[in-house]
Amino acid sequence: MTANKTLLWMKYGHVINAISLRENIDLEQAMDIFYKSYTYQEMREGISDMHCRSDEYLAEEIAREG
Repeated sequence: MTANKTLLWMKYGHVINAISLRENIDLEQAMDIFYKSYTYQEMREGISDMHCRSDEYLAEEIAREG
């Protein structure tokens, strides 16, 4: 399933915010972590419908990567 581009960009922002809150870091650091993650690649490529998962779940997955 391919997500609408606008909705996907909104989802990225929500996940970045969730990373920031979870790790207690600023948004710039959270954005850097997000865009370097394997989870972001999966979301961007539409693999496993990752964009359908909750923001908190995705933030946790990204934390496990590091």
